[in-house]
Amino acid sequence: MDNEPNLDESQSLSRVSRNNMYDKDQKPKKTRLRYFRIFGVVLGCMGIILGVMAARTYNRVHDAVDKTYSSAGIDKSRNVSAALEKSKPFTVLLMGTDTGELGRSDAGRTDSLMLMTVNPKKKQTTLMSIPRDTVIAPVGYESEFPQKMNSAYEFGQEAATIKTVQKWLNVPIDYYGMVNMRGMEDVVNEVGGIKVVSPLTFKFNPTTAHADSGYNYGHEDPGDLYTFTKNSATYGFNKNATDKKYIYSNKMNGAAALAFSRMRYDDPQGDYGRTQRQRLVLQAIMTKAKSNPTRLVNQSFLNTISKNARTDLTYDDMMLIVKNYLPAANKIVTDHIQGGGQEINGVSYEHVTRSEQQRATNVLRKSLNLKKAKAGPLYAGKVSDYKIESNGLPTLEQEESTDSDSSSTITASTE
Repeated sequence: MDNEPNLDESQSLSRVSRNNMYDKDQKPKKTRLRYFRIFGVVLGCMGIILGVMAARTYNRVHDAVDKTYSSAGIDKSRNVSAALEKSKPFTVLLMGTDTGELGRSDAGRTDSLMLMTVNPKKKQTTLMSIPRDTVIAPVGYESEFPQKMNSAYEFGQEAATIKTVQKWLNVPIDYYGMVNMRGMEDVVNEVGGIKVVSPLTFKFNPTTAHADSGYNYGHEDPGDLYTFTKNSATYGFNKNATDKKYIYSNKMNGAAALAFSRMRYDDPQGDYGRTQRQRLVLQAIMTKAKSNPTRLVNQSFLNTISKNARTDLTYDDMMLIVKNYLPAANKIVTDHIQGGGQEINGVSYEHVTRSEQQRATNVLRKSLNLKKAKAGPLYAGKVSDYKIESNGLPTLEQEESTDSDSSSTITASTE
């Protein structure tokens, strides 16, 4: 009997055991719930912080864009907002000013003109440089013929420039961007510097815009002097040209990029060479910005842009471009319209032939997925044949006749 189990004690032990098991099961649940609550609070706090940061970033970007916005004051040639929504190609007419160059009397003119097309489906951006000295009749100011392409801005600012280029090339211009080339120095610094391979060897003094080419009695200019080498990204900088102590680097800062893109007098190609180097700098900036887009939303960069740029792109337009068009930065194609020297009444101009004008139109329209079409009037605005010929220039009919004769000669020689 003594060895028989005590049922009451056994039942009691079972209850204790069950209670202990129950307690063991419950404690982890309470701990997990507590952890979940803490984790939820942390996530909530992070959400609030990120929300505040996003709102602050949004406000900073929005404010900066608002400061750069300026309508061109003309009707768009097409519904570009709808095009952006559908990720269709668009254009931007880029106009550059260089207010720092010495000896300039045409401060109201643009120093550089580029028409940029952006095509996300082709994953391509095309930059077409337009010679600033191209002889034209500015649209709306035809009575002033002959004038240079960059004078359109002097007559009617962005509106006249857009109308003139648009009519001349028969390509829709959706937006414009006006950039102070001095501001490019700050932009290059903001993206952390750029690497550019120089297409020629030259020296340049930003103070005088010359270097060792007969200027200053055949001696190099004193002061800040840069030296660039053909087919190399390495450049030299010297605060005093007389001591020949150059500091070399393969990454351009803003000052070096500005010097590289401004030189014109010692380039065998003149203004064509300068616009080529400007395209190289712009291409390098775009590539660098794409590799680290966060650099574009810091306050310093936004301040730089708002001080040195003007555009009719709205904040919403820019957000759509960021959302739908980044693939277009994968390939950047550069081109330029080639003219020939023409002196009219003692003033140097660039005359662009009809065939070259048409070639540029074809390239640009193709990059926009548009059908082939004839280029616009040879001199943009409407001007009489009498006035054209009295200035020693060919009329459209004469140009087309010359092109036709050239085509016939080529065909005959190949038969």
